[in-house]
Order: sequence, then structure tokens, then C-alpha cells
Amino acid sequence: MTNKEILLRLFEVLKPYKFKLIIAIFAMIFVAAFTGAQAYLVKDLLDKIFMEKNTNYLKAMPLVVLGVFFLKGVFYYVYSMLLEMVGQSVIRDFRTAIFNHIHKQSLSFFNDMPTGTLISRVISDVSLLQQAVSNALVKCVRDFFQVVILLGVVFFMNWRLAMITFIVLPLAAYPIVKFGRLFRKLSTATQEEVANVTNTLHETITGNRIVKAFTKEKYEGERFKKQVFGLFSLTMKDARYRCLQHPMMECIGGFAIALIIWFGGLEVINGTATPGTFFAFLTALIAAYEPIKGVTRINSTIQQGLAAAARVFSLLDVEPEIQDKKGASALKPFESSIEFRGLNYQYNDEAVVLKDINLTIPAGQALAIVGPSGGGKTTLTNLIPRFLDVKKGAILIDGTDIRDVTVESLRTQIAMVTQQTILFNDTIRNNIAYSDQNASAERINEAAKAAHILEFIEGLPQGFDTIIGEGGARLSGGQRQRISIARAILKDAPILILDEATSALDTESERAVQKALENLMKNRTTFVIAHRLSTIKNADRIVVVKAGRIVEEGTHNSLIALGGEYETLYNMQYK
Repeated sequence: MTNKEILLRLFEVLKPYKFKLIIAIFAMIFVAAFTGAQAYLVKDLLDKIFMEKNTNYLKAMPLVVLGVFFLKGVFYYVYSMLLEMVGQSVIRDFRTAIFNHIHKQSLSFFNDMPTGTLISRVISDVSLLQQAVSNALVKCVRDFFQVVILLGVVFFMNWRLAMITFIVLPLAAYPIVKFGRLFRKLSTATQEEVANVTNTLHETITGNRIVKAFTKEKYEGERFKKQVFGLFSLTMKDARYRCLQHPMMECIGGFAIALIIWFGGLEVINGTATPGTFFAFLTALIAAYEPIKGVTRINSTIQQGLAAAARVFSLLDVEPEIQDKKGASALKPFESSIEFRGLNYQYNDEAVVLKDINLTIPAGQALAIVGPSGGGKTTLTNLIPRFLDVKKGAILIDGTDIRDVTVESLRTQIAMVTQQTILFNDTIRNNIAYSDQNASAERINEAAKAAHILEFIEGLPQGFDTIIGEGGARLSGGQRQRISIARAILKDAPILILDEATSALDTESERAVQKALENLMKNRTTFVIAHRLSTIKNADRIVVVKAGRIVEEGTHNSLIALGGEYETLYNMQYK
């Protein structure tokens, strides 16, 4: 993505704030004009007061200077506040847009994109973009007007001396362009390294039990140290170039001032210019050169911001794999059946995971799905709420293809309880009421009671208002699972998916959770994925999935009598 494309897209983002920007630009023009006036006043200060000793000028000059400085300060405050507001608003909009965009993506997107990288985009990249928009670009726009007006003053006072600027400006522009390209490359590499550091942090913090269990603290410390040193190396390379820019610009500025002193001094000696004109000219030129030097100081920040913007836009350009098709309607309340018709699925260019699945589940039936690991069981259930999208074949609910209805209306009718219990660092109440934040206390209590967790909650000092920690860290596995079941009960969806809901529990916890699941499954069409076959003996129907195909189907007793794949799995567990 080129700088031009990035800037055009940033301007699109800035459009809602164009009125504030227009006011800010006018305020910047006035600030630049008053800066030019300050330089021009030097001429009258020297010529009228110090050379001609004009007392009228002496009386008026302090008031004029005071007025110029006061008005400059007022306009400076106006544009600074407006641009700060716009910059912060843009960053707020970006963070919100990225967050919402990420959550529109399918499961395959999250499989391919590390969590740390996504966090780095939202936090680190947007922060760099903030610095570029709120600080660097603001200074560039302000300094542009200041340079234009001051150079206008310079040419007005002495066009012959002003021609020297045509020698200096190209010299000053070279390091800006040259270093800009280096800063862009370094920024891209640095942010990739920041993403790697974030990934390592996320993995080791969330997996701290495994790190400790395998006594790998030293190993992870060395791995992290290596990444941090790599980041340090890139940061120092950027610092070296930044530190080199300033002395280069000082040398170019010194060369320009030396030329002006030489030629301007000759004009004063020859009588073609007054001392006041010369010093006013010199003041204006130095004042104009300061913003040009300022560009070199913020050049690194601008390039970092542009590189960050490129990464942010590339993420926002990722089209969600799963979207509502044009003209999609809301799914009507589920009534009769769910049908898998000629269903096939594969991840990208990998082997086919599901092959020719044909299955009809009447409303109210509990269907258990069993089979060896990697057979496609979870993939099958992930296709129902469109976490993944059907690529060949179809899934129909009451005869309607799920791709023809809105994703929201489909998922509203589905509740899930998974092996990996996902709870939020919030109160028990808010976790249970996640599907309906306006649920009454009575409904929340009933859901907790049905999940066999009410007695435990009421025994806590803060009851339902207890904060459970990240991922429910302050609760046992069984307690976490029963809260997730209470959450599903409260949602009261007609279709239920249970993915290994008891596999990670001990026997005592499993019994309590099993009772809660029985309450949850009442009057619902349920898909149960289970490795523990004892938990699905009473299922209305069992299908055995192996290598992506349904190889057996029936009840527990009929499948045992068949003496096939199911009996083999059963004997492996219990004999």
C-alpha cells in the first residue's frame, strides 16, 4: 500500500470531522501569519527605534507586540484543541472498527491469526497511528503554513537574498526523503517484532501452569529475552538514524545562514539594505527553517504511523468469510427438523474433513456424535451456527438453507456448552445473563438452580456479584462448567450443542454437571459430542463419525449388538 493510498484512506476517515478541521486550518493560518508578523516587527524595532530613535514607535511597539503574541496564543489554543479532539476521535473510531471487524470473522480467521498479533494491531499499531495523526501530521500542517507565510515575508523584504532558499530547500529535503524510507522499513520490522513479543507474552501468561509444571521458566525467559533484544536492536537502529538527522539539518542550516550573512552583510555595507531589513530577513528565515528541521524530528513518527496505518487497513480489508447474503431473511422459530444434505467440508487446501454427510434430526431429538479424535465431529457442529461455512452440500433448518438467513437470527436459536469453558472476568450474574443483560434476578436464579450451581453461588460472600477472575480462574472446573450451562439455560434456545461438555471433569463434578445438562436438554434438539460414552448412553440416536464419514448409526444397545466401530470404542474405555 503506497503513502498516497494510505493518506487518501485517512482523509476518508477524517471526513466526519471536516468542520472542526476547517476551523483548525484557519486558526493555523492565523498563527503562521502572526509568526510572520513577529519576524517583520524586527525591522521596525531596529530601524525606527534603535537607529532613528522614534519615540512614537517606542510607545506603540510594546502594545503591538503584546497584541500579536496574545492573538497568536488564542489561535494556537483553538487549533491545538480541535486537532487533538479530531486525532483522538479517529483513534477511537479505528479501535472500535477493528474490534467489530475482528468479531465478524469466521473461526478459520482466528486459527490463522495469532491472538498477540491482533492485540498488537488494536493497541500498538493504533497508538502509533494516534501519534502520527494527533502530533506529527498536526505539526506538518501547521509548519507548512508557517513556512509559506515566512518565506513570503522573506521575498517581500529582499527577493535577491531570498533566492538563497532555492539552494537550501533541496538540500534540506534530501535527508527527509532518504531517512523517511528507512524509517518506514524499520517501523514495519519493529511492529512485527512487537507482535511476536505480544504473542509470547500472551501464550506464557495464559499457559503459566504448563510453564511451571515443566519447569520452563528459564527457557521461556531466554526465549522472551531473545525477542526483546531483537526489538531493542531495531529500536536502536531507528534511534541512530533519528539522532543523525538533526546534526545534518543543523549543518545545512549553518551553511544557509553563512551565505545570508555574507551576501546580506555586503548589501548593508553597500547601502542597498538597512540593518533592520537584514535582521528581520534573518529572523524570518531562521523562523522558517525551524519548522523544516521539525519535520526531520517527526519524520520517524510519521513513517511509523503510515506503516501502522498500512497494517491496520490491511486487517480491515480482510473480508469476513461468513456474511449475510443479499436479501437474507430472519430464520423463523425452529419447529420440525435439521437436515445435513450431501455435506462436505475441508480447511483451505487441506484434506477433506467431512465427506458426504446425510443426516436428518427431528425437533426434540438428542443426537450423540462419537468417534476417534480428528474425525470431524467438532467441525460438523461448528457448521450449524456458521462458525465455519458450508462449501459443498447444505444444512437446512425446517427446509431453509442456513446460508439464506441472517447469521444473527440463526445463532439466536442456538446455545452452546463447550469443553473449553469461556467465562469473562466479570460477576457471576453478568456471565449467566450474557445472552440477555436485562434478564430479571428471578430468571437468573432459576437458570442457576437448574444448573445445580445456585447453592454454591448463594454461599459466596458476594453471591451473584462475585467477580470470578479471568476465564473463571477463581472457580473449579465443575463450577465453571455449570455457570456456562446456566448461561445456556437462560438463553433458552431451541437448538443446543454440547461439545465435550464433561470430558475435562472429575467423576464427582461430572455427575453434578450431567444433572445440569439433563435439565438443559429438556425439550431441545441437542447435538452431543462426547468421548466418554457413558454420558451418551441415553441419547435418542448415536452416529459414529470416522475419517469424516458417518460409519454407524443407531441407539447404544443396537450399536453394541452390531459389533462394529462403536463397540470397539466402548470396549477401549470400559474393558
